[in-house]
Amino acid sequence: MTTVKLDKVHSGLNFQVKHMMVSKAKGEFQEFDVDFKGDFDNLENAQVTVTVDVASIETNNEDRNGHLKSGDFFDVESYPNITFVSKSVKKISEEDYELTGDLTIKGVTNEETLKVEYNGKAKDPMAGHMVAGVDIEGKINREKYGLTWNAPLETGGVLIGKDVKIHGGLEFVIEE
Repeated sequence: MTTVKLDKVHSGLNFQVKHMMVSKAKGEFQEFDVDFKGDFDNLENAQVTVTVDVASIETNNEDRNGHLKSGDFFDVESYPNITFVSKSVKKISEEDYELTGDLTIKGVTNEETLKVEYNGKAKDPMAGHMVAGVDIEGKINREKYGLTWNAPLETGGVLIGKDVKIHGGLEFVIEE
């Protein structure tokens, strides 16, 4: 029986959002897991569940981290996890796929479609097992999930953009 596990040392889940209409604030979730069921040679039949520990948010600014964990944003005390549960995987080309599923943030669930680039498989020369890698990209509207806190700017516009870009670089260990 084949088992697939996320290699957390070689994986990352990052995000960015416009800040003050002129730059991007970036961050990552340091604790997350991906439950992958399927075969990397036939991704269209794969089932994927992602669970993110929201308290692991890191933006390289303790004040901002604390604000994002508060009731103004994620309210980690009441909603400790973000989840994504796949519904379908559609092959676009040899390495490009669309992953559609239900994303739940702060108790609100919406269907989202993410782009997946399959980077292939390779044998780990150090450990001897096979690994597979994917890059995932997408953009969500944070306001659809109740993340609506903002502040107007004196020069026009708002402090934080509504669109959040997501990127995941994921490596999986395949054990036969």
